[in-house]
Amino acid sequence: MTSRRSIAEVLACARAKLHRLTPYAAHAAQQSGAVLVDIRPQHDREADGLLPGGFVVERNVLEWRFDPASDARLGLASYDLGVIVVCNEGYTSSLAAAALQDLGVWRATDIVGGYRAWRSAGLPTLAGAAHVGD
Repeated sequence: MTSRRSIAEVLACARAKLHRLTPYAAHAAQQSGAVLVDIRPQHDREADGLLPGGFVVERNVLEWRFDPASDARLGLASYDLGVIVVCNEGYTSSLAAAALQDLGVWRATDIVGGYRAWRSAGLPTLAGAAHVGD
C-alpha cells in the first residue's frame, strides 16, 4: 500500500524547511551576495519581465545546475550558496528550494508571493526573456 499526500501537504512539508523571504528581504539578500534563480517558463519571462542580476534556470534542470556534486553544475554552485528560487507566485519555488536543500544547499529558499509579489513591491525588473542556465 502506497501512502498518499496531497500537494497541499507536500507544499507544507517543503515550506517547513525554508526561511521564506519577503520580496524586500530577498532584494536585500541579493545585494549581499545571494543568487536569485528565476525558474519561470520562458513565456512568463517574456510576458512579465526578468529579475535584474538573476539567473534563469529552467525548473527541469535546477537540481543538476546547483548540486555541487553534479557534472552539470554551474560554476557558482556551492553547498553554502545563498539561493533564492523565484517562480510566479511562490508555490513551485518552495518545492524547488526544498529540493535544493535535500541536496545539501542548505541556504536555499524562495520568495513569498514569487515574482508577482516582487513586481508589486516596486522592486526592479527588466523587459525581455533570457535563457541562461540550462
